[in-house]
Amino acid sequence: MEPAAPESSRLDPSDLGHVVETTLAEATRRGASGAEAAAALSQGLSVNVRMGELETVEHTRDRSLIITVYFEQRTGSASTSDYSPASVKDTVQAACRIAEYTEADPCNGLADPDRLAMDFPNLDLFHPWNPSVDDARDMALECEQTAIDHDRRIENSEGASVSSHEGHEVYATTGGFWGEIRKTRHGLSCSVIGRDDSGMQRDYWFSSSRQAAQLDKPDVVGLEAARRTVRRLDARKIDTCQVPVIFEAPVASSLISHFVGAISGGALYRKASFLLDQVGQRVFPDFVQIYEQPLLKCAMGSAAYDSEGVTTSADNVVTNGVLQRYLLGSYSARRLGLETTGNAGGIHNLTAESGDQDLANLIGGLEKGLLVTELIGFGVNMVTGDYSRGAAGFWIENGQIQYPVEEVTVAGNLKEIFSGLCAIGKDVDTRRNIRCGSILIDGLTVAGD
Repeated sequence: MEPAAPESSRLDPSDLGHVVETTLAEATRRGASGAEAAAALSQGLSVNVRMGELETVEHTRDRSLIITVYFEQRTGSASTSDYSPASVKDTVQAACRIAEYTEADPCNGLADPDRLAMDFPNLDLFHPWNPSVDDARDMALECEQTAIDHDRRIENSEGASVSSHEGHEVYATTGGFWGEIRKTRHGLSCSVIGRDDSGMQRDYWFSSSRQAAQLDKPDVVGLEAARRTVRRLDARKIDTCQVPVIFEAPVASSLISHFVGAISGGALYRKASFLLDQVGQRVFPDFVQIYEQPLLKCAMGSAAYDSEGVTTSADNVVTNGVLQRYLLGSYSARRLGLETTGNAGGIHNLTAESGDQDLANLIGGLEKGLLVTELIGFGVNMVTGDYSRGAAGFWIENGQIQYPVEEVTVAGNLKEIFSGLCAIGKDVDTRRNIRCGSILIDGLTVAGD
């Protein structure tokens, strides 16, 4: 399932290195005190089918060059997709001209040299796969047909898709950093529609991996998409109540994502976070451990360095419920009078440590409650922490799912939600950069009829 791509279709990383060298040399020639450049090539195939027919085939091949120049404390950036010498010169010139008009900011500049990555372990991120259009189509058709055949109530489909992408990037600075990354991402997804006397419902499932051989089989993805759709039929509304709420793993990561946003540098130096000045303070119950694992092999968020070349390392973010650090790049760290944490560009496999209960155990422990399987909208105020999102899921009584629920709103305040976290399930979803199991919160307002 993972043959090597033919040589003619491979991207050539050596071109990127030459482009980056030329770009930095041109910035230096124009008098920049510092510069950083990132050149990237990507290519991919995406095949979509619907109702047994091939719907779209998309081949992509993209390239980009981004240059940022520094004239002491002034900075400018420009980008292009043209690697010709004339375009590179014009792009550098544009960045330099932009810098002429920007205000000096003492926090601008390249990352500190002593924080730059020196070791580049093999993180096993590059597994090229070159499926033919016919092979990808057949996989997608099998996935969709499995879903349709699962239950006579599955009467329509939003389609199934197979995708394969690979990318190469070179990032370098005039401060001496040089890094190269090659990575792949492959996926398989399916979304179907079911109908009964109560109306229609839709749901989906997907599999994603660096390695095509690690994707779920097409019939597995199709079956799960169908199962999730059928179980939502005959959904009811419920009265407004305050009950324990379980966020199923695929949506539970959104709660951790709000936490990430609140402790990220941009929100902090703008004073637009409900978690200002909370390092050393208890944010979660004492059993909660959250940490980064940037060097996990073959994982979606793995990287040996951040977007500034700063080395990454396994490090705690929350220990025994207490916030240990913020998530900072060089600029935000300087604004806050702190040091970069290697998080320019984001997090790297942020992991909420799971307990010993699976989702069934969490459900079985509730006398009454709501299992949330879908969240709708973005009613989150990151300044105050107020949280209100549309939701769908299942009503729980006596430790068992009773019926599907729709058109409800789950509301609370994120500070209280975090402090009211009761359990993290062992059903960890590893398909994303945030790795988290289902989350049980002790009590939220569920607004219904």
